Amino acid sequence: MCVQRVRLAVLFFAVCFCACILAPDSSAQGKPQPPQPPSTPTMQTPSAQVHGAVRLTLDQAIQLALEHNHTLKAAQTTIQQNQAQEITANLRPNPTFTADAQFLPLFQPNEFNSEYIDETAQFDLGISYLFERGRKRQHRLQAAKDQTAVTTSTVADNERTLTFNVAQQFVSVQLAESTLDLAIQDMKSFQNTVDIGQARYNAGDISEGDFLKIKLQLLQFQSDVAQAQLSKIQALVGLRQFLGYQTVGPDFDVSGDFDYIPVRLKLEDLQAQALQNRPDFRAAQQGVTSAKSQYELAKANGKVDVTGTFNYDHVSDTNTASLFGSFQIPIFNRNQGEIARTNYAINQARELELASNDQVLSDVLNAYEAVRDNDEIVSLYLRGYLDVAKQSRDITEYSYKRGAASLLDFLDAERSYRATELAYRQSLAAYLTAVEQLREAVGVRSLP
Repeated sequence: MCVQRVRLAVLFFAVCFCACILAPDSSAQGKPQPPQPPSTPTMQTPSAQVHGAVRLTLDQAIQLALEHNHTLKAAQTTIQQNQAQEITANLRPNPTFTADAQFLPLFQPNEFNSEYIDETAQFDLGISYLFERGRKRQHRLQAAKDQTAVTTSTVADNERTLTFNVAQQFVSVQLAESTLDLAIQDMKSFQNTVDIGQARYNAGDISEGDFLKIKLQLLQFQSDVAQAQLSKIQALVGLRQFLGYQTVGPDFDVSGDFDYIPVRLKLEDLQAQALQNRPDFRAAQQGVTSAKSQYELAKANGKVDVTGTFNYDHVSDTNTASLFGSFQIPIFNRNQGEIARTNYAINQARELELASNDQVLSDVLNAYEAVRDNDEIVSLYLRGYLDVAKQSRDITEYSYKRGAASLLDFLDAERSYRATELAYRQSLAAYLTAVEQLREAVGVRSLP
């Protein structure tokens, strides 16, 4: 019977030991698989592929950027990383298995027999587990969730910034396109003047010097056209970078009205709406909550954990069981340093929340005043300066063609008209950009 018990004990030990060595890693089987890297963009718009000569509206351009901008997509992965950290935070400690065999006569093989193994050798099997106190796991999970919330709001703020960048670049493309149309229109108009000057020179009405001055002035108009074409190409390249370079074809263009639309809103209403909508301010508020969670976790980590152990022992023909418990005596380390640090971090988060509040109000005020200022400038052009410049150019051109005005007067009126039209377009672009900046400051895509 003794030999049989010994054999059973040895068999049990061998089975447990082999199971421990050969068993697959359960944590590897149960843990979530890491997210697969994103596949190559399929270059889809909200409704169709963007290839060929496509004209995009502002809303379509913003949607494409939000879907395909690589910098934003990289930032969005931080949310998934934080969600994975939530899984880690919620994991329980792994149990520990131990096994040992003692007093084996490896150097005295003659004594290695069943009687010796049963009566002299010792075999131990044990399992231990760390019992966490202070609800550490729950506090870890809550802290991880609060950090995920902060990260989500931060990514949303990246989307807000990207939306403004796309809108600003879109306006730059519209300005370049409008400037190009103006340059082509002026060049064609002045080409007619050159033709008339050629006829007058052939008829002897003007001197060769005056005619050459007119022809040289045409070079300026041709240079303006070339420069406007380059500006539009560069603006489209900048917009394409925000959309995702492979998302649209090289010959895409923009579509939308480049017109003045007045905005009449109250500053107080905009500031109140911004405090409700701005994701960066929301992230600052959530930062206070996250700091409090870290403080609670630090206090929980100061609680003493207990390690419980159960052992099976075979010693000298005797089978016994043992129970052990161990814990640290919190004489020196009670995590007091981390508790103090996280408590100070709460005050830091609150100050950052107040700073973010001031930043939001200041952004809205600056953008609001920029809209008002640019609105006044554009209104000045629309209330008369554009018409005055055009009438002055037309009257001087009419007089010059009939010999009632000098060539210098005509060229000066032409330059003034061109400068006024160009300045109006630049002012209009500045106004539209200011409106987009106000939308960004408020945190909305449409102003009430």
